[in-house]
Amino acid sequence: MRTLYHLWLSAHARKVRIVLSEKKLAFNLEIERVWERRPEFLALNPAGEVPVLEDVDGSILSDSSAICEYLEEVYPEIGLLGTGGHARAEVRRLIAWFDYKFDREVTQNLVGEKINKRLTGIGEPDSRAIRAGRTNIHIHMNYVEWLVDRRRWLAGEFFSLADIAAAAHLSTLDYIGDVPWEDHPGAKDWYARLKSRPSFRAILKDIVPGMPPSKHYENLDF
Repeated sequence: MRTLYHLWLSAHARKVRIVLSEKKLAFNLEIERVWERRPEFLALNPAGEVPVLEDVDGSILSDSSAICEYLEEVYPEIGLLGTGGHARAEVRRLIAWFDYKFDREVTQNLVGEKINKRLTGIGEPDSRAIRAGRTNIHIHMNYVEWLVDRRRWLAGEFFSLADIAAAAHLSTLDYIGDVPWEDHPGAKDWYARLKSRPSFRAILKDIVPGMPPSKHYENLDF
């Protein structure tokens, strides 16, 4: 059986989970507490990070972008990158926007400070980082609204990995109640469409031990 090593609020692991579900590929989930630095896990990925995917043929893959590109090539029946050079370039640009820029400016400042530090025991949350994350998220939500005001989905008229990457990050922030949906109704409408997809159902059931989600987290009509 295919196995994905992940953490509850890893946006990059969530991205791969959604892709696997969208492609209707069966898989098992294994929680990997990366801070424990298990030798067996480090043998799979020396970087010591999730996600790591063990495919049915025994292939071991790490890094969410590499895994998703692999899944697109090996399981192309349900495509998530679009067709044509320009369309694919736009999808990849937006994936990078959320996986690097949004992650650095928002996810790490909020989920990283509030949840990851608590899980790993590496220190107290930095209030300056949290304030920065809460300021920065509005800039990104404005950009999401700008995109969906001009397109059906983030990268164009088709649902793609760009939507999945963005929603994966926002879902982790929504877990802790740090998405200002009331200020960004256009982004909320777009996310509601993502949230109602079958590929999201398992993610909405995730519970971090000792840290329950925000009250509206599972609610499709939030």
